[in-house]
Amino acid sequence: MPGKSPKDVLTFIRENDVKFVDVKFTDLPGTWQHFSIPAGIFEQSTFDEGIPFDGSSIRGFTSIDKSDMLLRLDADTFVLDPFTEATTLSIVADVEDIVTGEKFTRDPRNVAKKAEAYLQSSGIADTAYFGPEAEFYVFNDVRYDQTMHSGYYFIESDEAAWNSGRDEKPNLGYKNRIKEGYFPTPPLDSLQDLRSEISLTLIEAGVPVELHHHEVGNAGQSEIDIRFDSLLKMADKLLLYKYIVKNTAAQNGYTATFMPKPVYQDNGSGMHTHVSFWKGGENLFYDASGYGNLSETALHYIGGILKHAPSLLAFCAPSTNSYKRLVPGYEAPINLVYSLRNRSAAIRVPIAKSAKAARVEFRAPDPTANPYLAFAAIAMAGIDGIQNKIRPAGPIDKNLYELSKMEQALIPKTPKSLSESLDALAADQEYLLTGGVFTEDLINTYIDFKQTREVEGIATRPHPYEFALYYDA
Repeated sequence: MPGKSPKDVLTFIRENDVKFVDVKFTDLPGTWQHFSIPAGIFEQSTFDEGIPFDGSSIRGFTSIDKSDMLLRLDADTFVLDPFTEATTLSIVADVEDIVTGEKFTRDPRNVAKKAEAYLQSSGIADTAYFGPEAEFYVFNDVRYDQTMHSGYYFIESDEAAWNSGRDEKPNLGYKNRIKEGYFPTPPLDSLQDLRSEISLTLIEAGVPVELHHHEVGNAGQSEIDIRFDSLLKMADKLLLYKYIVKNTAAQNGYTATFMPKPVYQDNGSGMHTHVSFWKGGENLFYDASGYGNLSETALHYIGGILKHAPSLLAFCAPSTNSYKRLVPGYEAPINLVYSLRNRSAAIRVPIAKSAKAARVEFRAPDPTANPYLAFAAIAMAGIDGIQNKIRPAGPIDKNLYELSKMEQALIPKTPKSLSESLDALAADQEYLLTGGVFTEDLINTYIDFKQTREVEGIATRPHPYEFALYYDA
């Protein structure tokens, strides 16, 4: 199906009385950046010539002596912004070197494009479909600060268990019990209407929604499942999804966060990522006679994911907070094995009723991931598994938390910290460099950014709990 053209964008602007064009692109950590252009001066030459900008001011991009860069608009991504008072059209851009005209190697969207191209050139498949389930918490209030002499966070949720005794004049008592927030009806689920509004906004913006529900976390954890799409398109949609979730929440007096573990002693927010490879309209992961209806190709894909999981998580679980989610209990997928229906395994094999539905679910990622880098890395690990016929050990279909200590010790685990994952990425990156999809420059920049800004930033600050542990030493 042919994509939209610059002419389509200009016609839409004219016919819908658009006032501004909002240009969006993604920094290295995976956050949208933007600026707005009056529609009256937006024309064909904007597409032809590109838009200059200062790349040195963008996280993870470039130094001040190479700051001039260029944005190249992708006409296929335009959508009306649902939140602006003035009619505004949103469009996503790729980043180029303004001198050479080459695609910028640290542009995450460029990496995703190269991953799709490499998959096709490999002859393995022509399409990789991704279906992420990005969970989030919705709070009524959040406060946090870090100074030389203080550090704290405070979150509030009207439906949280800790407010069962709060004087609310009146407190009606409808609070979710800890770890029992899965599928309650209103009034326990106080966020039904908010999720419905988010879902309708997503649908209007061209992001199909399959269902929404309250998640396990008692204090407003939520999930809205969107329909799968190809790698690049799904990464685009996921950033739009997060934008719509956060803005709809804010407009209704709530705050939404995609932090993996904002609430102590309750379930964290993951981004379980379903993947299948297709060629010529055929799902390469399906075999009616295979384990969980999976083909040998799918098992080799799993082998690649599990082999490279420690380095993969540098992109798929890329925050220090990610590893507060990846701990025993709380349905955390810390076991680097695969299993049919087992949610404590890093790889779950959903039961496929048809060839179309056969897929592999990688449960370790979380929604702090930059989707362009995470999806590209997942695809490359899977391709490596297929090309080298890496067959995973297993499967393990037992309750992984009821195994003996000896059995548990034999099962490889996810890294225990972001620092460990970054070390793994430094040691295991050849599969990412294949075909020039990732570059050493991007990987080294990413590792340095994460180590200096996040790992060291956390390691050098006193933690509030340390005062409880050590103040009277």
